[in-house]
Amino acid sequence: MPEYDAKPTVLVTGGAGYIGSHAVLALLDAGWPVVVLDNLVTGFEWAVPAGALFAKGDIADQPLVARLVAEHDIKAIIHFAGSVVVPESVEDPLKYYDNNTVRSRSLIESAVKSGVRHFIFSSTAATYGIPENVPVTEDARTQPINPYGWSKLMTERMLVDTSAAHPINHCALRYFNVAGADPEGRTGQSTAGATHLIKVAVEAAIGKRDHVSVFGSDYATPDGTGIRDYIHVSDLAAAHVDALEKLIEDPAISHVMNCGYGRGFSVLEVLDSVDRVTNMKIARRMEPRRAGDPDALVADNSRILATLPWRPRRNDLDTIVADALAWERRLAARADGHGGSQGGPA
Repeated sequence: MPEYDAKPTVLVTGGAGYIGSHAVLALLDAGWPVVVLDNLVTGFEWAVPAGALFAKGDIADQPLVARLVAEHDIKAIIHFAGSVVVPESVEDPLKYYDNNTVRSRSLIESAVKSGVRHFIFSSTAATYGIPENVPVTEDARTQPINPYGWSKLMTERMLVDTSAAHPINHCALRYFNVAGADPEGRTGQSTAGATHLIKVAVEAAIGKRDHVSVFGSDYATPDGTGIRDYIHVSDLAAAHVDALEKLIEDPAISHVMNCGYGRGFSVLEVLDSVDRVTNMKIARRMEPRRAGDPDALVADNSRILATLPWRPRRNDLDTIVADALAWERRLAARADGHGGSQGGPA
């Protein structure tokens, strides 16, 4: 990293949430100093690792962001904070345009004003909408089909224009379906009411749900159910560390990269994996399709493999499910004594 004598401090917004807390662990494990900024609306303070400094607050609080940057000599921001539930974005679009777009704009302005040079953005495959070709490349047409996807794409556009006008570079990482948990059991998906398939399925496996709904069985796929590219959250976190090093190494260049494995699994294949890992049968309830769900959404990950030293390490579906299940059991084992999952694992 030629720009700095030592690894500079990184501000991680949303670092008390699911993906953010894994990224904080990855940064700390790699020797980066970390400050976490989170308003704890959906995150948990216990999920912030002990090695990181924690500040409770909102990313749109520009005086607070400026103070954190100045006090800790922050040179990079990794921005996870935001709202992520697609159906909710359809029901309450203005919440998503405020949380994901307006507040991101404020954070980007704070970065420019404070002289932060590097910005990594937590984006999404939802920016592609229903892709014309699968696997989908970063050059595919971006035409989101819900406010969540649009709110993220608008922030990507702001970063492109800001990087052209100011001495800051950025990397937008477009996540596919994130799942699993830290293999060491340090953090995992803890938000109540999560809608991700693997989270829902392992909740069913430990008795928190009595079935798993399968939305649609008439897709143009081998078994009729939708196919998605599932990426282990720890692999995703590692991609952020490598992306940060790339931005510092070449501060004149910005990037957009898919984060996925380039391999898709159907809903039924995922549920079969849960059955294998648990040695039991999860009850499945067939439901009508949800509006706007594509037949298949799989990443072409050739760009990230060519650009970064990142390589998947936990890209086995049963491994992803096993890690998610271990975390779910950990939460359940402590729920009674710690006030539910919000109390956090001891």
